[in-house]
Amino acid sequence: MSPRRQVHLAVLAPGTDETTGWADPRTDPWTSFASFERLAQVAERGLFDFLLLDEGPRLPEHRGRIHDLEPVGRPEPAALLNALAGSTARLGLAATADTAFGEPYELARRIATLDHLSGGRAAWRVTATPDAAENFRPGADSEHSARTAEFVTVARLLWDSWTADGTPRPFAHRGRHFDIAGEFGLPRSPQGRPVVIHTGESEEIGELAAATADVLLTRPGPLEAARLRYARAQRRLAAYGRAPEGLRIMPGVTVALGDTAAEAQERAAGIRRQRVTPRYALYVLERLWGVDLSGHDPDGPLPAIAPRGRDADTLARVARWRALAQEKGLTSRETVIEASGRPSFVGTPDSVAAELHAHVREGAADGFLLAADGLEEFVDRVVPLLQVRGVFRTEYEGATLRSHLALSHPVGEG
Repeated sequence: MSPRRQVHLAVLAPGTDETTGWADPRTDPWTSFASFERLAQVAERGLFDFLLLDEGPRLPEHRGRIHDLEPVGRPEPAALLNALAGSTARLGLAATADTAFGEPYELARRIATLDHLSGGRAAWRVTATPDAAENFRPGADSEHSARTAEFVTVARLLWDSWTADGTPRPFAHRGRHFDIAGEFGLPRSPQGRPVVIHTGESEEIGELAAATADVLLTRPGPLEAARLRYARAQRRLAAYGRAPEGLRIMPGVTVALGDTAAEAQERAAGIRRQRVTPRYALYVLERLWGVDLSGHDPDGPLPAIAPRGRDADTLARVARWRALAQEKGLTSRETVIEASGRPSFVGTPDSVAAELHAHVREGAADGFLLAADGLEEFVDRVVPLLQVRGVFRTEYEGATLRSHLALSHPVGEG
């Protein structure tokens, strides 16, 4: 019999829509090292593959004003993960870092430093945030997709420029966005090169991931839809001469647990109510309607005025919301709650473990990126059940992130 497919697990903090947990005055702020250290140690106790830190190069704004409905003041991910490398022994450490600004050599050196200091546990989540241009330089490159693809190619070239036996070799790259040559300042790490992570399901992201990614983060969905997305991502690999086992596909998910199915559903509903505060409901409505709704009562009906300057898709969404509110007699806030995303997996620990296993067994995912909220309960109640099923490790078998992900350790080709 072939071995059972193993479930891979990771955790994200803080999420861009994280409106609970971090904002609780009883918890440490996301600028506190203690909060990240505690999260990392729980994830490592749960034998997770990696912790992914999100990036925030620009403070969140709405209608030209800074708002605090998302985490603000996030530390620079690689710097924080370098500190966490000393507080953990095996957990992978993934930093989100931007390609819209900066230079490949600087970023490659920063991530390679983390890889060495952690003993081969580093990963780079590729992202581009062009709306932060004013924080960096005027007239920043507008060809973000092309720049990102070349940026990743150059970073991999730099990491691979040293031989496996520790010999530096000159590198040279001349492209549309970068023209550099020299010698990279750090040798290869214990895992060969840092793990590269991409996020998204667009055609551009799909092709870039097929060419360069070790992990692809996708959105959650029903089993059959997830299977189709997984198969499409796997098919792309062949065009780049890559085997299916060279890419791990992990949807980002949230979980709501309860001792019974009914309790889990109530907790899921409570999470949504807690997340959609009256202020957050107004924020969502303003973004959808395109007008200032500061005087609108979130506990009253939806705005009677028509959306301003909205496209056809947005107008159709507003129409669906109006129909939903009328059908169920919902207030504005209740409509936002009803229309907002539900947790991906809701149920008892046993049923959630079974669903997670089914997604991996049926070829819909290789694993999952969990939201930070509720991590400790998941580690205590769901991870042991996955272990009983024989689909999750009972101890780390290797020391590097590539070994956790069951990925090969590449050797330099120059």
